[in-house]
Order: sequence, then structure tokens, then C-alpha cells
Amino acid sequence: MTVKLDFEECLKDSPRFRAEIEVVQSDVSELETRLEKLVKQCHAMLEAGRVYCQTSKSFVNGLRDLGQHCSGDKTMEECLDKFSIKLSIILEAQGDVIETTQKSVKTKLQNFVKEDVRRFKDVRKEFERGSECLEGALMRNAQAPRGKQHEVEEASNALLNARRTFRSEALDYVLEINVIEAKKKTDILMAMLSLMEAQAQLFQHGHQSLSELDEYRRKLNEEHTQFVLNSAREKRDMEQRHAAIKKKDVSYDDSIMDFNAASTNGIAMEGYLYKRASNAFKTWSRRWFSIQKSQLVYQKRFKDQPTAVVEDLRLCTVKPSAENERRFCFEVVSPSKCCLLQADSERQQQAWISAVQNSIASAFQEHRDDSHSPRQRCSSVSLNSLGGGGGGGVDQDNKGCKALEEVQAIPGNKNCCDCGEPGPDWASINLGITLCIVCSGIHRSLGVHFSKVRSLTLDSWEPELIKLMCELGNTVINRIYEARIDELTIKKPHPSSPRGDKESWIRSKYVEKKFTHKLPETGRNPLLRRASGRRNRTDTQDQAVQRPPLKPKPNRATLPRVTGLSPSDLVQKNNAHKDVDEEEEDLSGLHPGALLYRSAALQNFPVMADALAHGASVNWVNAAEESSTPLIQAVSANALAACEFLLQNSANVNQTDSNGRGPLHHATILGHTGLVCLFLKRGADYNAKDKTHKDPITIAVDTANADIVTLLRIAKMNKEMREMDGAFGQSGDETYHDIFRDFSHMASNNPEKLKRRSADPKT
Repeated sequence: MTVKLDFEECLKDSPRFRAEIEVVQSDVSELETRLEKLVKQCHAMLEAGRVYCQTSKSFVNGLRDLGQHCSGDKTMEECLDKFSIKLSIILEAQGDVIETTQKSVKTKLQNFVKEDVRRFKDVRKEFERGSECLEGALMRNAQAPRGKQHEVEEASNALLNARRTFRSEALDYVLEINVIEAKKKTDILMAMLSLMEAQAQLFQHGHQSLSELDEYRRKLNEEHTQFVLNSAREKRDMEQRHAAIKKKDVSYDDSIMDFNAASTNGIAMEGYLYKRASNAFKTWSRRWFSIQKSQLVYQKRFKDQPTAVVEDLRLCTVKPSAENERRFCFEVVSPSKCCLLQADSERQQQAWISAVQNSIASAFQEHRDDSHSPRQRCSSVSLNSLGGGGGGGVDQDNKGCKALEEVQAIPGNKNCCDCGEPGPDWASINLGITLCIVCSGIHRSLGVHFSKVRSLTLDSWEPELIKLMCELGNTVINRIYEARIDELTIKKPHPSSPRGDKESWIRSKYVEKKFTHKLPETGRNPLLRRASGRRNRTDTQDQAVQRPPLKPKPNRATLPRVTGLSPSDLVQKNNAHKDVDEEEEDLSGLHPGALLYRSAALQNFPVMADALAHGASVNWVNAAEESSTPLIQAVSANALAACEFLLQNSANVNQTDSNGRGPLHHATILGHTGLVCLFLKRGADYNAKDKTHKDPITIAVDTANADIVTLLRIAKMNKEMREMDGAFGQSGDETYHDIFRDFSHMASNNPEKLKRRSADPKT
């Protein structure tokens, strides 16, 4: 059964919903007219059929009388007698057809018109009455003067009751629309099917036209039976959903307060607002507003062409308005005009102001990205190279372009990870995969907690992000998230598959995780032994951890079984400087959080991704090791890409261990300048103190690490400058970004230049 209207859409009461309601009402009126006409025609046909049967019976009786008269002639008597018997059987069958038509067609359709359509009209009247009451309550609520509190309260209560009543009646109306849509199919099909059965039995031995309908009749009969079953089941589910929604509080006024800059239809936000006219009368009109294509537009009806309040959001600003007598007002000010708008509540007012501000910021960001995209920088590099000129900035951009090519050269990255389309130019930075533009849009709709999408050609890429992308790739991730597709015989979509198939596949793969290996019950040990997790921090700050090769690594499912490596071999392979006398541990049997914790220290990205795919908390705490987290473990190994991977998957950059030290403390103690730069860019708190009452700046001064002291002090100074209203705030911010960008490139490309300077802390 196809749902004609959606319950959620009726709660918004948008122009789209009103337009669909008008279409349905027109369709039902047309259906009623045609059914009444058909019932009248059926009645005339039945009366004519009864007259025909009566006269035919008289004719048969005449044949019998003639046969009796011809009793002396046996041939004549037998012929007339047999023919009259056959005609009697045919007439009886025709009488059955007339009775069947009377019951199945005329009565059924007549009842549908008298009962179902009438019930639809009654519910429609209730809906229209509730709509009028709500419109009046909205008008009274909007006109309530700010200074008369009792009138405001009366108007608010009246609006609350009117909205509750309207939405309840709207839900009933939508339910009735969907029910009558389904019932008209079953009733009309059942009537026609019964009539075809009777006609087929009547003419099955001689009427060729009905014989040709036998196959169709059987097929239609089967489809109708299945349709009735499905319709009954979906009707039951729909009624349950209707009852569940009706139990909720439908009097709220923020059902449309959802700002989504990356929505698939391009509408970041939409809803009703009152708009004051710019004429001399200053009249207020309620209009449907939406933010789309960097514009704030409104319309009265769904089919109307939207009118833009401002052509470009970058040219305007928004602020609350307290000068007007009406409540919940705000202004959208542009160089050419000022538009005064009013929301229905303070919450909606704040939501609209925030949405317009976010849209203004997004418009500026899109403009900035378009003018400084990597593709344009690569073009400028080529031109400078041809001209014989080139400086440090050109070389840096050239390296960035080569790094993007390196991402696309990772195994499997030349085709979309989910549909296989060649030449993908989008990526999910927290998953480490490349995507085509269609799949990237679906990934974006999942939300940033599942996938963070960037363009490989339009967005700017930080060096640590490129390094992270080179550690994973489509082949590695598909080995984890598609581990069971052969076992489940699931068909993967291809580039020409419909978008719906791709969306269903991506949601099953990344949200529901249907194709990952199931964890055995024995693989859920949440604790790590202290001996197996102990680190020699003195060795860590003097030795550099060798970056693992850029090739696929074993995932969790194949860790001990397929590769043939023992857990101790895996540990030694991924951590060359680990103590050989340390106790062996079985990584394959760990709880997902513990597995993420251990693999972060080993810099084993496939195993880290596998642990997250199996539900590991990115902020998992190892109580047996001073409440350390996976991010702190990655810091101990000086693993820049591993830290970036955890941060992109929502790791808390300020989560501390039992000593009150966060990742920034540990990176400062160990002298990992590149990690200090990364954490500061990700919002680490440089003022946080550990249990010894030392913050990272104090620790850096004690260890005489000039680079880290410089970074921390610059970050602190930049924050102070941004909080100032002076003229140098923006300049300081640019200097800050330039310095941190240089440190990021150095940490990713030349880490040996950031080795900690050894000095006597006492000097």
C-alpha cells in the first residue's frame, strides 16, 4: 500500500502539505462523481438484464410447449426438449451473474460512496475547522501586546490548545486519506474480480473474448490476494504509528527548528514567520520562509515563485529587534533595505537568528574555498614552474598536490569505495576512503558522527589528514565493513545503480554494520593487563617510532587465524622498540575498546578501524593503566596520523588520565612538537593543570623545549588577541595560522627537524 501523505509532514502544515491536501480532495471528489455515475449505469444494466431473463424464460416455456405439441415427432420433441434445457441452464447462470453484479458491484460501490467517502468528508470538515481555529489563534498570539501580560498568556494558551487540536485532527485526516486510498483499490478490484468470475463461468465454453482473459484473471486474482494481505498488514502498522504519534505532545512549536546546511534538497532551514510590509500601513503577513542557495526567501503558497529577502547572505547581518511592540522580532539588514520578521516563540527567534548567521558564515566559507582551492593552487604552481620562478610557498603547494595524488594512488582508491565508480574525487576523512559525488552526498546525509566528507579537489587538506588517508584506503576498509557480503550473498551496487539502492547499501554498511564480522562472546575482555600495557616513557622520548609501511594490514578478524602470526609477532612487527621481554597478549580476544587502545600504541590503522567498526568507544579508558585512553597511547608512540585518526573519529582532546594529564600534557612531556601543534589546532586546553598543578606551558619551560614553548605561547596570545576588539586581532590570527601550518608540514614531511632539544631542566 502506497502512503499518500506522511504524518510528519502534516505536523509542519507547510504549503507543500496544503498543496498535497488539495490534490487529494480533488481526487476524492472526482472519484465520488464517477462512482455515483457507475452505480446508476449498473442499476440500469441490472434492470435490463432482469427484463431479458424474464422474456427469455417465456421464450423457453414457449419452446417446451411447442415440444409437447410435437410429441408425435420424436426428433422434434427431443431437439426442443434438449435445447430448452440448455437455455434454462444458461438463463439460470445469467440470473446468477445479475445477482453477483448486484452484490459485488452495485452494493459494494454504493456503500463505498455512502460510508467511506462520507466519513472522509466529515474528517475533512473537522480538519478545516481546526485549521481556521489555529489561524485565528496564531493571529491573536501575534497581535498580543508586549505590555499586557494577561492578554499574552490568554493568547499563548489559546494558541497551544488550537495547535494541539489542529495537529490531532490533521493526523486523523492524513490517516483517513491513506485509508480511503487503500480501500478504494481493494473494493473496486474485488467488485471487478467477482464480476469477471461470473462472466467467465457463463461464457467459458463459447465466448472467445472472455477466454482470453483467463490468464489475466488468474494473475489478477493472485495479485489481489497478496495486495489484500499487504494492505491489511500495512494498515495495521500505520494505525499503530498513528496511535504512537498521537500519544506524543503535538503542541510544541519547534518541529521545524532543524538547521542542516548539507541537506539533500538544498534547503538549510524552513518555517513560518510573520513579515512586516514596507508600505505605509506596515501590515504583517504570515509567509513560509526558507534558507537556500545562500539566500533567505519566502512564499505564500507552495506553487508561488520564492521571493528573496536578500540576494546574497554575505551582504547582510541579522540581529534581534526590541524596538517593535510585537514579541520575538528580529531584523535582517542589508545595504539596500531592512526586513523585520517575527517568530512564534523566543526559541524559534533564536533558532532563526542562529540559522541565518550560520548561513552567512557558510556563504563566506564557500566563497573562500572556491577562490583558494587545491586545484587552482596546483594550476598556479604549474604556471610558476613554466615561468622559471618559484618560492617556498610554491614548493609547499606542489607537495600538497603530489600528496593528493598519493591518496588517490592507495590500493582501491581509484574507484569509489561503495559503488566502484572510477575516478572518485571525494573522501571520508574519518573512514579513510574515496567516494564518487553521489555516494559522498549519501555519506554527508548520514551525519558527521558516521562520515566526514571532503572534496579532494575543492577543499584544502592539512598534511596530517593526507598522512592519515595514506594509512587506510578503500581496500582496507572494505575488508572490514564488507567482510560478510559473500557469506550473506549481498549484491553490491554498481556505478549505474539507482541512488536508492546506493543509499540502502551505505546505510546497511556503515550505520547498521550488517556486513562486519560478528564478535565472539570470548572476545569481550574489557581489561588489559598492566604488564602488557606498560610503557617506558624515558625510552619513548629519546627514540622515534618508525612509521609502518603504507600497505594493507591484517584486520581484527584475520589477526590470529588467517595471517598465521602470533600476537607477539604482530606486536614486534608494529612496534620495533617494544621490550622483547614483555609478556605476550592475544589482541584477537580483546574487547573492542581495549583493541583500539592497544592498536593505537602499535599504529596499526586497519585494526584501529576494525575496532571502531565493532563499536569501540574512541574515548575508552584503561583503568589498569592510570585511566589512559587510546589517544594518550598514540601520543606515547609519537603517532601523528594515529592521533589524527582518533580525533577525526570524535576523540576528546582534553580527556585526562588518573594523573590529570591530557594528550597535550603527555605530548609536551615527551617533546613531541608535531603532536602539540595538532592538539592546539584541535582545541586542546593549554591552561589545564595536572595533579602536580602544572600546565603544558610550565612543563615545556621545565623541559627547556623552545619549540613547544613557542607554540603554546603563540596559541595563548592568539586567543587573547581574538578576544580583543583592537585592529590587530585579525593580523595576529593570520600569523598564528601561518606558524601552525609550517609546523604541521614539518611534522608530517620532515619530523626529524622537530626532535626535542635536550637541555638541563635546571639551567
